[in-house]
Amino acid sequence: MPKVLHVCHNHPHIRPGGAEVYALNLYEAIRAAGEFEPVFLGRTGAPGPLVEAQPLHQDSPITSVNADPNQYLIYTDVQKVDYVMQRSSDKETATKHYRDFLLAQKPDVVHFQHNYLIGYDWLRVTRNTLPDVPIVYMLHEYLAICNHDGQMIRTRTGELCREQSPRRCHECFPHVSPQTFFLRTRFIQSHLSLVDVFIAPSEYVRDRYVEWGIPAEKIQVEPCGVPAIERPPEPDPARARNRFAFFGQFTLHKGTDVLLKAMALLGNDFNGHLWIHGANLQNYAPETQDRFRELLAATSATVTFAGPYDRDRDLTRIMMETDWTVVPSIWWETGPLVVPESFQHGRPVICSDIGGMSEKVADGVSGLHFNVGDPDDLAATLKRAAETPGLWSKLHAGIPPVYEMGEHTEVVTDIYRRLLARRAAATRSRPAEVLNA
Repeated sequence: MPKVLHVCHNHPHIRPGGAEVYALNLYEAIRAAGEFEPVFLGRTGAPGPLVEAQPLHQDSPITSVNADPNQYLIYTDVQKVDYVMQRSSDKETATKHYRDFLLAQKPDVVHFQHNYLIGYDWLRVTRNTLPDVPIVYMLHEYLAICNHDGQMIRTRTGELCREQSPRRCHECFPHVSPQTFFLRTRFIQSHLSLVDVFIAPSEYVRDRYVEWGIPAEKIQVEPCGVPAIERPPEPDPARARNRFAFFGQFTLHKGTDVLLKAMALLGNDFNGHLWIHGANLQNYAPETQDRFRELLAATSATVTFAGPYDRDRDLTRIMMETDWTVVPSIWWETGPLVVPESFQHGRPVICSDIGGMSEKVADGVSGLHFNVGDPDDLAATLKRAAETPGLWSKLHAGIPPVYEMGEHTEVVTDIYRRLLARRAAATRSRPAEVLNA
């Protein structure tokens, strides 16, 4: 059975996030399909008291995650990461430990889900170690294009950015020279040139990367699938549709401050309530945490901070207890998983009117758009959603079929098949003296 290695910047059991959850869901779906043997390698921080991690090799930063023998963690030191160039000064982890892992596993395909805190030079290590093995790369965000955490938001003004250049990047990061940003682009592009096929979760993502320099013929648009569920019946079909929920990480680019400002504008008399479900607030700067808590205190009458949740155990229950999912991101997004998850449960989505969100949610059909980053417009949209008779039922009826993980897995494994067939054809066409060299 051919083997595929999935490399991800985190493991969802250690740090949950949309890309991490998708990557593990894909791993599990490929394993269930039985055509490929998947292996999952997730990055994590310096070795520490991780409850689920058990040492596998005494002299290696690679450990097992749980009882699954094909799930691993690899430790990298974030203190050694060059965040501009997205590479690490710790070369041993990549050129020795990761290389040894590749040689031990001998994957037939390597599928990168993310390079953040790992480094783009891991692509070069992969190619040098396994010269004939195809490399697949998932474009989960815009980190290759944008030094601002891949968000494509101007640091000084907060306005959305639509293009990258050494001059514009230097304006956002004055301490980094235009020459360095020029080298950054060339460095990352040279490593991404080693990729055989890129997967873009939306047309918008593909277009941005084609403009940036990746050949269009190397990018396949393929939305992320979500595991199939059986939608429960509506608990109270006649209830007022005025319950809102946010699902996600507490970062400013996710727009939690925009959402809370909108709730503050609506005031204590608003005929609706918002639940905020998510995690990782403690991982952000103290000023970010303070800002969130101040906004939460100001809206305590109409907002409940529900905190983290177990996706497998709690998501369906939480979704069925709410009516509307709010996605207030101030960045372009690539196709957030919360949208298809909401649609699976029959929940219309209220989202910003840009990027991968607006591409997935049809305004006035399966949800509502509002002007990105505008608390006033979001407040008006929330009020409209809560108070307009029949609106929820209309949008509920307009929710499209959800693209499920089974169908998505078939497309992804077909990519693997095509790449392996191409490799086999190339091997057959080589002269005998090359094959025997």
